[in-house]
Amino acid sequence: MSYAIVDLEVTQPLPTLTIPPGKTGIALVVRCHDRPVGLLLKSLPAGAIAPGELADWIARELGAKLLQERIREEIAISTKPVDFPSLTVAICTKDRPDYVQRLLRSLLPLQQNQDISRFEILVVDNAPSNDRTQAVVSDFSNVGYIREPKAGLDFARNRALQEATGELLAFLDDDVVVDRHWLSGLQEAWAENPDAAAFTGLVLPYELETEAQILFEQRGGFRRGFEKIRYGQILPNNVEYPCGSGIFGAGCNMAFRRDRLRAIGGFDDALDTGAPLPGGGDIDIFYRIIRAGYPLVYEPRYLVFHQHRRELAQLRRQYWSWGLGVMAFVTKSYQDDSTQRSKFLRLIAWWYKDKLGQLLRSFTKPQQIPPAMILAELWGGIVGLLGEYDRSRDRVQAIRRQYE
Repeated sequence: MSYAIVDLEVTQPLPTLTIPPGKTGIALVVRCHDRPVGLLLKSLPAGAIAPGELADWIARELGAKLLQERIREEIAISTKPVDFPSLTVAICTKDRPDYVQRLLRSLLPLQQNQDISRFEILVVDNAPSNDRTQAVVSDFSNVGYIREPKAGLDFARNRALQEATGELLAFLDDDVVVDRHWLSGLQEAWAENPDAAAFTGLVLPYELETEAQILFEQRGGFRRGFEKIRYGQILPNNVEYPCGSGIFGAGCNMAFRRDRLRAIGGFDDALDTGAPLPGGGDIDIFYRIIRAGYPLVYEPRYLVFHQHRRELAQLRRQYWSWGLGVMAFVTKSYQDDSTQRSKFLRLIAWWYKDKLGQLLRSFTKPQQIPPAMILAELWGGIVGLLGEYDRSRDRVQAIRRQYE
């Protein structure tokens, strides 16, 4: 399985698309006046798709959204100009210099069009086993480099919080590349929501070259939709809000007002610790932002492309880590935020019911994700619910003592 990814602007004449030999399908990143409006996936044999056929497919799947965009353009009210704050972009990485190099190459053109003193790029090398990442960074001017010796993603994120100079602090995982409008998307979100404390953005696939990558994207990937969303203290018709904080976005593409992030104590370094507990840090910080009374904004133009896991074994581990991270976050928050305990209990019940329903459908409908993936997520959730956060906290305390 291998899908061609095509970026398509619908305000331009539609081309004849050719699916190359060896490809088994196509993924269309559809834009309207440079705004992403949809991702269309379709299994197709090699060959050509005529403009008329392409137009019918887009109209069938995205007609309502395109009409909405046209109306938005007609009635849009100009946003009052707001000074964009200084920005630090933090890339937390461990032993993946090739990914860091690729990300920096996508990011630096955006920096070059800005006042360098107000656009800082900082690579945080987390407990590296060699100097390869440092060597890569040294080839790029105007990119800072620091080492964080304590192994764990949230240790690295907190080091970035400590070292950053920007009023806004954006985090990018090393396995993404930024879209050409990534910065303007963040600037637009800021102009429309200058009181927001956090921003998240759209995440689309960088490639769809393997069965694992296609399966993941068919299940939704990291996508949170193509609509702007401003999250506040309530969300109608969501009785567990804000406890199901996975709705807010993904940690591979997020930004915060640095002073607000400091005010709530930064990231919990007992989450996203690496191999023992590789998750939970992003959904925890999103939840705590909302619980602290700050708005969080999701902006689709604030877009990155993510390198999905290429192997099925890697994908199974990712689903396991998601279950583990979610339930580690839930048990931590249940302990710390007593006023929300009834919501967390409902969330636990809903989560297991939903996963069991997915498991049943995976056996009866062949187009669903394989049962092994859902079983991995379920097993991760069980381990997470049975004390993984407390075990992780003990491990992290031992790590801290080593560096005192």
